[in-house]
Amino acid sequence: MTAIIRAYQTKDKESVIHCMKSNVPAYFAVSEIDDLIYYLENEIEDYFVLEYHGEIKAASGINYEPKRGKLSWDFVDADAQGKGFGSKLLNHRLSILRDNPAIDLITVRTSQTAFQFYEKHDFVVQRIVKNYWADGFDLYEMTYKPKPTTQL
Repeated sequence: MTAIIRAYQTKDKESVIHCMKSNVPAYFAVSEIDDLIYYLENEIEDYFVLEYHGEIKAASGINYEPKRGKLSWDFVDADAQGKGFGSKLLNHRLSILRDNPAIDLITVRTSQTAFQFYEKHDFVVQRIVKNYWADGFDLYEMTYKPKPTTQL
């Protein structure tokens, strides 16, 4: 069975929160759980879940500003990490944003626990702010800078 990416539905809320909680405290601070709940209830624009064997194993979103797509609230269930689910969701969102002619810039705000994942996918660190998310969780602002493809 393959992983399926689909749009988030309000019935997914508890599964998404459970998935995020599996990453506390390794990737998120406890205080960020309430931030995610607020996001899901008030700030969601495009949000996606990845299902595998009928269970939500990852979630991630996109928020928009003029000419800018911002990746938001990305995580993979702790038990499902290392299976390519995060990359699959990231590539799904990058495809949406690259195909949108109104978007000139793609950014993500993450932490020191995940910035290397984004670096592997052509994101470059623009700024670091210590203890931004919570004590011990630094902000890494990153911009998508795909490497030019060579033509034969």
